[in-house]
Amino acid sequence: MSLQIAGMGWITPLGRGIDTVWRRLLDGEEADPKTVSDPVDQKTYPAFLVPPDALKDLPPHPRLRRSSAISRFAAAAGLDALEQARSRIPNLDLQRLALVFAISNGGVVYTKRFYHDVVESGAQSASPLLFPETVFNAPASHLAAILGITGTSYTVVGDGAVGILALKMAEDLMLKETLDYCLVVAAEEADWLLCDAYRKWRLLKSKPPIEVFRDRPRGTILSEGAGAILLAREGSITIDAIHAGTNFSHQRNAATAIAKIVRELGTRDTKLMVASANGTFVDLAERAAVDKTMPDIRVYSPKPALGESIGASAIWQVIAGAQALLTRSLPPLLHWRPEVGKEAEIAVRSAIVLSCGLNQQVAGLRLAI
Repeated sequence: MSLQIAGMGWITPLGRGIDTVWRRLLDGEEADPKTVSDPVDQKTYPAFLVPPDALKDLPPHPRLRRSSAISRFAAAAGLDALEQARSRIPNLDLQRLALVFAISNGGVVYTKRFYHDVVESGAQSASPLLFPETVFNAPASHLAAILGITGTSYTVVGDGAVGILALKMAEDLMLKETLDYCLVVAAEEADWLLCDAYRKWRLLKSKPPIEVFRDRPRGTILSEGAGAILLAREGSITIDAIHAGTNFSHQRNAATAIAKIVRELGTRDTKLMVASANGTFVDLAERAAVDKTMPDIRVYSPKPALGESIGASAIWQVIAGAQALLTRSLPPLLHWRPEVGKEAEIAVRSAIVLSCGLNQQVAGLRLAI
């Protein structure tokens, strides 16, 4: 079943809005890292954060008064995707819309605050207002309430590949005759606690830049934000095929799992791959797989510019791939493949989006125009 992308929303460390963020990427900009710190041990970590003014136009709603950052990111991205879609589908019926939310780490900031209150002063001191924000489906609940969605709503939890898995679930949901649309939203928030965990897993770099496809991976930098894609039966970009992928038991097996997906998704018209390279073992696995299966394809990763957003990353990659097809242009930071000039026109009608997560999940899809 082929689905169409009718609308997209983008909340990133480079700002908000599809056109705004894409223009900055085409100009070769990279996000400016901020410092997040551990108030106890005085440890500091770089992270790419969403600028405060990115949410200034978010409409007031009771659900958002005490919500965590991840919920506000999700709401902004989802509303933007619907707004873009309404220019093409003015009579969009929200009663025939499903919601699928993709998440990896959840509301880390509120979870930390809730746990801290329990440890510091006892269970009865923890605010019951904080607890709902600690569960994984809190952002989906907020977004459904804001949009007035009373029907199908799911939350999918995974690693960096979770966005592709959410799109696969949306594809299955759209088989129902009662649904015409599915809004897929993915979000992430950054905090020192999350950074500390990834540092202990030896996946984090101490300072920018994120250097991808290096023979010795040097680590990544975490980021935050959200992405949203409204799927419909009409639109500007087709999701031609989705490969739900698989898990790999060891990092050394990642290249084999990736190669299988690339081989099954690749066509004669596929000239571009939006990769998930982020400065970790993922890069070498993707490079080995692509060298073996599609050695002439152009490869682009948005993560050196936007950071590793984990739960939101795959949807960000899909948006980047869709924009490349729509605008016939690519940001100048092509990695490992020969670079092209700034905003060089590309005659590409099909692109693969490949997502390999840090928790050993891999998935992909093919876009067409």
